[in-house]
Amino acid sequence: MRYKQPYLRPYKGKDSREMCPSCKKSHSFTLYLDGDTNIPINPTVGICNHTNSCGYHYTPKQYFIDNPERRSVGNWMPTPPPPPRPPRPTGIIPIEYLNKSQSKESNFVYFLNDLFSKDYGLAHTNSLNHTIDEICEAYQLGATKDKRVIFWQSDINDKVRSGKIMQYDPTTGKRVHNASGAIDWIHNKLKKSDILPEDFNLKQCYFGEHLLKKYPDKTIAITEAEKTAIIASVLYPQLVWLGAGNLNGLTIEKSKVLKDRSVMLFPDASNPDLPIEKQAFSIWSKRANELRQLYGCKIVVSDILEKNASDEDKRNGLDIADYLIKEMRNSAQQIKTPSQKQPPQPQPEINNKANELEAWFKNVQMPSEPITISGDYTICEPRRYVKGAIHAIRSDKWDTGAFIMRLQQLKATIQRLDEKLF
Repeated sequence: MRYKQPYLRPYKGKDSREMCPSCKKSHSFTLYLDGDTNIPINPTVGICNHTNSCGYHYTPKQYFIDNPERRSVGNWMPTPPPPPRPPRPTGIIPIEYLNKSQSKESNFVYFLNDLFSKDYGLAHTNSLNHTIDEICEAYQLGATKDKRVIFWQSDINDKVRSGKIMQYDPTTGKRVHNASGAIDWIHNKLKKSDILPEDFNLKQCYFGEHLLKKYPDKTIAITEAEKTAIIASVLYPQLVWLGAGNLNGLTIEKSKVLKDRSVMLFPDASNPDLPIEKQAFSIWSKRANELRQLYGCKIVVSDILEKNASDEDKRNGLDIADYLIKEMRNSAQQIKTPSQKQPPQPQPEINNKANELEAWFKNVQMPSEPITISGDYTICEPRRYVKGAIHAIRSDKWDTGAFIMRLQQLKATIQRLDEKLF
């Protein structure tokens, strides 16, 4: 009977390498495996990858010369494999680095201030800047010396996982790519400075995840990009907006924090030339089903971009923030048109309208399922939406007319449903 010779373990990532028994460097030692059983011969039998600085190499032949009792007749008798390693703890960055970085002096924040003050006039300049300031503070935005923004990832327990560093054009809001790409990471910088260990175990969480504990009753909205989540949070503060980081950032592991919560997903528009199964809406719809089953989420995937974006917009990867900005610009342009300009509605009249709508909805059986009130607008949680919309109307900080219109549409839709029932 022929026996296979020992061989060096193939490389399958850094976890396939051990700590060298000589120089003690992690992920640098390649074990010899038994040719028949494919298990390590002994934890000391192998070769160090640091040939010049260490040079450790203990061969199977020498090992069995030194340990003849480990040989069986005609074959090696390998040492039983070591017990599985305990899972490595999640890498955590000291919060002092987040605190030191807090700043609104980034090109991304310059773009935000410019965007909302010039295009929409959502509020007077002072109150608008206060709103942007609040958003920067809530999402812990940081800045580097060269005006790059830091999107910190703090988990639901306020532990800092890392920070994504990105540069934006302050005028267009587009990402600026450099020689090494458009993205850098705080943990990489701290590793290069020997502040963090080389084997720092990065486990990403959702951008904005730390807000979930602060707002346990709010509906969660998840976008692909951090930028999109920030802009949407200015426009619709009644939701808690999180950023997945990219299309593949909506993961089972990260989504444990969504257990039993109400969630809306807003994937970017996908190139219509791609197969359906490779488009963002399909990918996130499939993931939504998995999360619904695993974590009991009330979860829906918004199809607003699928229904309303042009093919050109889809090929350009339109996201929900792009869509909302475009809609608001169109609305602003219509308001500026003299023939369509309406006199401002007195605040007492607005409050009366809010009181009237609030009283009507309190005395009606609200749908528990998502309800479509127009061709392109679906309300996922009607009762919660009504509460948030009434609050927004009374605050007089947002588009009061839009919220009143939506509530009236919702009222009319419920009345039509009641008529069908009776």
